[in-house]
Amino acid sequence: MKATQKDFAAIAARAAKQARVFFFCGPDEAGAFAAAKRMCELLDDPGERIELSGAELKRDPVRLGDEARSTSLFGDSRHIFVRASGDDVHDAVEILLGGAVEPCPVLIVASSATDKSRTAKLLGDRQDALVAMFYPPDLGIVTAAVRSMAEAAGLRLGGELAERIARASGLDTRLAQSEVDKLALYLDARPEAPRTVDPAAIEAIGARTEEDGFAPMVNAVLGGDTRRLAAELKRMRELGLNPVGLLLAFERRAAQLAQLAGKLGPRGDIRGLINTETQARRIFFKESRDLEAQLHRWRGRRLERLVERLTALHRALLGTSHDAELLLAHGLAEITRAAASRS
Repeated sequence: MKATQKDFAAIAARAAKQARVFFFCGPDEAGAFAAAKRMCELLDDPGERIELSGAELKRDPVRLGDEARSTSLFGDSRHIFVRASGDDVHDAVEILLGGAVEPCPVLIVASSATDKSRTAKLLGDRQDALVAMFYPPDLGIVTAAVRSMAEAAGLRLGGELAERIARASGLDTRLAQSEVDKLALYLDARPEAPRTVDPAAIEAIGARTEEDGFAPMVNAVLGGDTRRLAAELKRMRELGLNPVGLLLAFERRAAQLAQLAGKLGPRGDIRGLINTETQARRIFFKESRDLEAQLHRWRGRRLERLVERLTALHRALLGTSHDAELLLAHGLAEITRAAASRS
């Protein structure tokens, strides 16, 4: 089975009953994670959760099959969640599919992979597997998603305020859901007792605006502005910006640059493309100048290396939470210097 974000909701319930291996990929990592979370909710009996990384399975590809066919300590059901990058789980999935015993559900979120990757091709034509590809959402899609989240939480949310939350979340549905959850808690909203959201409520829960959030840091680093870096790192500490949340903003921008680079081609007109995308409202006009400058620096193999570096940094942050701020600062300094060298 195959799906994209357009038809995932329609196919999800059937896939949860029919499939045993789920491969969520594409440049929209937030969308892929949200889909994996939704799939877990749809499983009849998800049971115990076993988390593995793509790097672990690349070193030991037999482990996935062993874990998927093992029982938990008390004989209860289980499911396996794998955070991977590219095709580093290909061999593990191939071994898993070759087993004679039906495995427990295996959910794989593979950043940097697509539905054309080797792993996806192993699964795409199977009735017991799902390959779901997620592209970066535009403002309209995320705004609509925010309104759906709000309705489910018992919030009456107008389009303008929903768009504000979408922008403040950097088009990341996970962060947007967090803001909606905080609003519902603040207003004591429930589906059976809905509440109306006004600007004062959004201000009260501390939803960040674009200027107060991640955008200045993203633009300074990917634009190679070494003079601004120290000030932005200081601001990160003073505002208490979440290191993983900040890194997700970099990953979303890298995905956006990859999408633009795909439209541009090797010898395209960068300024012309940015103007076209801005006029079509696929790019926020305040971001157009920064995106143009960043697209000059990050294309082709350089952009691939940037994605790889961000993925490795993300894993490091998740594995060493007490040093997350220091690790992030060091990684962002390296990326800033790389961007500056291209100016």
